[in-house]
Amino acid sequence: MSDALADHHLLIEQQIDIDAPPAVVFQSVLDEISSIADPTGKPMNFKLEARPGGRWYRDLGNDAGHLWGHVQVIKPPILLEITGPLMMTAVINHVTYRVTPRGDGSTLAFTHRGFGQIDQKLRENVTGGWQQIMTKIQSRAAGQGKGR
Repeated sequence: MSDALADHHLLIEQQIDIDAPPAVVFQSVLDEISSIADPTGKPMNFKLEARPGGRWYRDLGNDAGHLWGHVQVIKPPILLEITGPLMMTAVINHVTYRVTPRGDGSTLAFTHRGFGQIDQKLRENVTGGWQQIMTKIQSRAAGQGKGR
């Protein structure tokens, strides 16, 4: 990839093992991305319409908000794909959560691909932000998976 393209490209790949069945992990993904908080812990009021074409957005009330993306693919309990601007402007993003059975548990793979005018500060922080969300999904699912 040329330097000019590299400056406009973002690729984040993360994977974690979770002690919970795929259905629990998948529901934990849906629940967690609907309850993302800002860095101070304040809820950001996300809504996810978990169906093809459904919106993933911040609901600020009174018909105000911020569209982060649309559900491109949803195949419970194994796959969720969202495409849209996410937290960026002048960028197209594609996010994938894929759940794979693993023994008594599951593996959750996450990929974020982006292309466009990607702010350098955001580029530096986004990997850690997604890692925090993955850790929260892992904790949420593992807690629910114990009651199997």
